[in-house]
Amino acid sequence: MNYEPIKKPDIGTLSVKPNLSDYKKLRQDFRWEDIRRELDGLKGGGLNIAHEVIDRHIKTALKDKTALLWEGKEGESEKYTFNDLYKLTNRFANVLGGLGVKKGERVFTYMDRTPELYVCLIGALKAGAVVGPLFSAFGPDAVKDRLKDSKAKVLVTIPRLVKTVHEILGDLPDLEKIIIVNRRKRPYELKALEIKYEELMDVALDAFETVKTTNEDFAIMHYTSGTTGKPKGAAHVHQAVMGHYATARYVLDLHPDDIYWCTADPGWVTGTSYGIFGPWSNGISQVVYEGGFSANHWYSVIEKYKVTVWYTAPTAIRMLMKAGESVVQKYNLKSLRYICSVGEPLNPEAVLWSLRVLGLSFHDNWWQTETGCIQIANYPVQDIKPGSMGRPFLGVTAAILDENCEKEMPPGKEGNLALKSGWPSMFRTYWNKEELYKSRFKGQWYITGDRARMDEDGYFWFVGRADDVINTAGHLVGPFEVESALIEHPAVAEAGAIGIPDPIAMEVIKAFVSLKDGYTPSEELKRDIKNFARKKLAALACPREIEFLPGLPKTRSGKIMRRLLKARELGLPEGDTSTLED
Repeated sequence: MNYEPIKKPDIGTLSVKPNLSDYKKLRQDFRWEDIRRELDGLKGGGLNIAHEVIDRHIKTALKDKTALLWEGKEGESEKYTFNDLYKLTNRFANVLGGLGVKKGERVFTYMDRTPELYVCLIGALKAGAVVGPLFSAFGPDAVKDRLKDSKAKVLVTIPRLVKTVHEILGDLPDLEKIIIVNRRKRPYELKALEIKYEELMDVALDAFETVKTTNEDFAIMHYTSGTTGKPKGAAHVHQAVMGHYATARYVLDLHPDDIYWCTADPGWVTGTSYGIFGPWSNGISQVVYEGGFSANHWYSVIEKYKVTVWYTAPTAIRMLMKAGESVVQKYNLKSLRYICSVGEPLNPEAVLWSLRVLGLSFHDNWWQTETGCIQIANYPVQDIKPGSMGRPFLGVTAAILDENCEKEMPPGKEGNLALKSGWPSMFRTYWNKEELYKSRFKGQWYITGDRARMDEDGYFWFVGRADDVINTAGHLVGPFEVESALIEHPAVAEAGAIGIPDPIAMEVIKAFVSLKDGYTPSEELKRDIKNFARKKLAALACPREIEFLPGLPKTRSGKIMRRLLKARELGLPEGDTSTLED
């Protein structure tokens, strides 16, 4: 369905220069080298993300500006200036130095969104470590896979989550220290490898000279799922901050006096690129809310902190829509001036709903863990076409390629969405999987794995994934990861996982299971398998539905045909079945 464009606001209210109000003019004048010159760089050369997001502001009037407005899940409120964070991150860098952490070694976090999480991530970057934030809802298998693959040396976690780590400690020979953050002073006795964060920080010095890192030194890795194998670590370098800085300015339209809120957890790439690096490299005050989703809580955060720019996910927006307009009317949300979304396609109805209810249209944008920063966006200086991803970022070239990823397709034709290599925040490898990394490129093009089309105006429209990866609530879940957990259940012989449509989460996971001899399908067994999976997987990766089948469709080589499972589930054409096992 085609929708009329929503007209852009008065250009005078935007942060772009008056003579650059047109998108095409913006693209013509944009240069990555200009962005690099706007950043500070390390003394004597080099680049470090932590320096750009915190330290460089200490030499300016931003030193005493509020950087972090923290709202705890138990009602606490705390403020931290850039100078406060400068001293705290210096202390943590000194802590890591005292533990023998060297440049390039991996330091991971597994904790809730408290100020200590942000201090630890930035402090570890100062120390030259490669950081890896883990989502606090991950189960033991997900944590083990990531810590083992990365050979993490230090893990920072909390009493509530450390018991998960001890379940898998025998599989983590490289893990030397577990730092326990206990901000609420719960009773806790230290166990093997554990040390107290608070005691370490109390004796650490406020002064630290950032380790000399270069543009191409690894800085951060986020694990992302695929159709086969365990999650893979997309590794980014310090130069990525150029992309965070530029897109936060031109896409999120951050102004010096903004109060910004990104609802994403740092366990996902949005929560670091735009919950830490993008806003703070621009010297912006931002809100962090520790609690989970609640329409009332979220609206109250916007009202209390007078949030002006809000970046969230389509799933959350649909949940707000479901909560109803009467909830919105209880709060004063007039501080909002600009709102954006990312993570999955934003349906047109959500854009039109926000315009009607909030008086503002959500500006959708598209990018991936691998791209490091926003690649395609609906800009504040252009009209929105509801349902579209928007146009490529200023320093990015995007195209729709044919089935062989060799020729560019004309407007209106569906194909493979690809990006021309070379933007600063592009991932540099999959950790320990260089051949897999190389397979994602065809000549000069990075092949995203998404199917899309481009219209005559240069707007891109998402069609679907080219593989079996499931997008649930904006998070990519590899079916292999789900299936691997399910077949560990004593009753399960085979398992196949697919994504099925859901009005809120876009997709939820449905699993098809064949049982071992001696087991009989029952509702009780379904519940038992689900409960088993919940102990091993993150909540979002657990099957919402389970269906028992006598056997799963497989190719002659024994590969489960998820495509066929999905076609049969949704009543779609089955396509070529010539390789189907007899």
